[in-house]
Amino acid sequence: MLSLFVMAFASATLLPGGSELWLAALWCRGEAPLALWLVATLGNTLGSLVNVALGRYATQYVDRRWFPASRAGLARAQRWYRKGGEASLLLAWLPVVGDPLTVLAGIARLPWWRATLWIVVSKGGRYAVLLWFAERYFSCG
Repeated sequence: MLSLFVMAFASATLLPGGSELWLAALWCRGEAPLALWLVATLGNTLGSLVNVALGRYATQYVDRRWFPASRAGLARAQRWYRKGGEASLLLAWLPVVGDPLTVLAGIARLPWWRATLWIVVSKGGRYAVLLWFAERYFSCG
């Protein structure tokens, strides 16, 4: 289970990961679905909260040459995020799109508890759907 936590954590940060495949492999080995869901959701949520933290503290580096966004680009992203609102974090589970959304939540200084709530719903929902799908349509053996 520790390996699932690490995979889920890494795949929620800007690092590549494959927690869904590992979740399926552990499910096929007979691990308890509720335990798999809890561990994967916790790891993935904590990884996303690292992104939120990066966003919260990233703005202090905006004028550095190595920073990946200009001040104008950052302002545009903040306006877009505020227009979409914090509910956009329900899309945090999406590949490619999800990580930047969590960083934007940090840049927008969304309170930690609200960011955590939205992210848990998003990530937990994805893993619940994956496990439901596995129960219904996969056979291991």
